[in-house]
Amino acid sequence: MNIDPSVFERLPLGRILVVGDVMLDRYFSGDTSRISPEAPVPVVKITQVEDKAGGAANVARNIAHLGSQVGLLGLVGQDAHAQHLQDLLADDHIQTHLIALQNQPTITKTRVLSRHQQVVRLDHEMLFSAAAGQQVAERFVQVLGQYDMVVFSDYSKGTLQQLPSMIQAARAAGKPVLVDPKNTDFAFYRGADIITPNLSEFKAAGGRTQTEADMLASARHLLAAHGIGAILLTRSEQGMTWITPDHHHHYPAQVREVTDVTGAGDTVLATLASFVAAGLDPEGACLVANTAAGLVVGKLGAATVTPHELSHALARFGFSAGWEPVAQALQQIQQARKAGERIVFTNGCFDLLHAGHVRYLAQARSLGDRLVVGLNSDASVRRLKGQGRPVNGWADRATVLSALQSVDWVLPFGDDPEEADTPLRLIQQVNPDVLVKGGDYTLDQIVGADYVLSMGGEVQVLDFVEGRSTSRMISRIQGAL
Repeated sequence: MNIDPSVFERLPLGRILVVGDVMLDRYFSGDTSRISPEAPVPVVKITQVEDKAGGAANVARNIAHLGSQVGLLGLVGQDAHAQHLQDLLADDHIQTHLIALQNQPTITKTRVLSRHQQVVRLDHEMLFSAAAGQQVAERFVQVLGQYDMVVFSDYSKGTLQQLPSMIQAARAAGKPVLVDPKNTDFAFYRGADIITPNLSEFKAAGGRTQTEADMLASARHLLAAHGIGAILLTRSEQGMTWITPDHHHHYPAQVREVTDVTGAGDTVLATLASFVAAGLDPEGACLVANTAAGLVVGKLGAATVTPHELSHALARFGFSAGWEPVAQALQQIQQARKAGERIVFTNGCFDLLHAGHVRYLAQARSLGDRLVVGLNSDASVRRLKGQGRPVNGWADRATVLSALQSVDWVLPFGDDPEEADTPLRLIQQVNPDVLVKGGDYTLDQIVGADYVLSMGGEVQVLDFVEGRSTSRMISRIQGAL
């Protein structure tokens, strides 16, 4: 299946409204070394507290991290947790339409973790009243015109009690509707374009899973009976299956180590919506969503994925888009930094990629979580290396670099005469935690070293691999000819 790389450039054009049960996820982490003398339970010494947007808010957060425009409609209390959640959403540039209720807590799920294992979860919540659900429906009609697509995230907490009327309003306005369902009666989702149940939800609604034929037949019966366009059935380690009245396609699970499945369904829903909104056909969007699920379960907690991570993972399907427009890439780097990831920067011409380059870049990446490579423009390489260089143009060099597992972003520099063929301005834009250079440089010889150090970062000089150089390779090729 081929995917047009330009779809990544269209992600920022999507305007998606997420409606559903909004939550605050809290993570208390620490070590456990003894059992409490008060009761036979472990004592966790808390050393870290992390808060994240959860539930429907996590769906919105995933959409935002994919670069699309997103709004969030839901219910919260008039409490400190609601204000904290608002702050988290603002950091991710999510437009909020939250309704604050008196005498009602913001839904909060507190998880205590020790050595990456969940010890206990504490839920602070009350079901929302019918009147609160009506307020959501009324606000929905008011804000619907600002968006191109609607995503409903149902956690059965009461926010979506008026969902049938909201689906009707969205369809009447010509807005595609995606739903992550929890109700056992799929008639509640009549008119939705796509629903994304997991196996348990599918079986609770009457789906049969004894054989593939049973699954497909019962899924199509549910679609016909309830006026739903398509089902993306998420099947855990078995992957996902896309089912329409006359077609189906199965997507095997992406094999990787599973760290935490928390929020994986949110990531699937968000990715599907973002790529459909960007103009990708639903089957292609399902492939991307399946790939995103494989990435997110390898992370701890309700995590997200970025367009760059997806572009790398999708390379196995013959898709290559290893670099993005500079402004979009810089935004992704900023999001990675907010997530606590350590950013490493290096630069070079990388004309003919060889073993020395590959080892150097892998070593640079090992100094942090993400590696940004500044790549000289063709004109810059020509000025530095002479006529006949580069052998490979910028796009080809960037494609090869971005295919390396160690490289996360490839960004150009050197076209502006004021840059003097140096990456200083790019370094200032990226603001890396670690600046890496290869060779026998001293600190005063490394462009950008003073800036990085002044910002509290580090500068590292790595050894080049002896006997490996592009110039030597070119000389050998010319000699052979």
